[in-house]
Amino acid sequence: MTTLSQASCEACRIGAPTVSDSEATELLQQIPEWTLIEIDGIKQLQRQYKFKNFVLAMAFANELAEISEAEGHHPGILVEWGKATVTWWSHSIKGLHRNDFVMAAKTDSLLTK
Repeated sequence: MTTLSQASCEACRIGAPTVSDSEATELLQQIPEWTLIEIDGIKQLQRQYKFKNFVLAMAFANELAEISEAEGHHPGILVEWGKATVTWWSHSIKGLHRNDFVMAAKTDSLLTK
């Protein structure tokens, strides 16, 4: 079985199904540092990463931008002094798709490079 961080995103179009609650629970086990949140009725994945300063947080955000472009799936990123908050959801389906869990795992893998 391929780990989430080794998987690739698949095309997600309007009308594609969101992950079920049971699928989300199972996938979250592979990315335990992430939190399932809901904003304006839209389920999302969120994690805050801590860094020693703003420059390191920004460098992390820039690396994340590169892998996001390569996969064609883009997060919300808030960079502040010493931290970066990353939020994944699929805009086209207004919820969570497997791609969001894949990208959350890929985001985590940036810290182990």
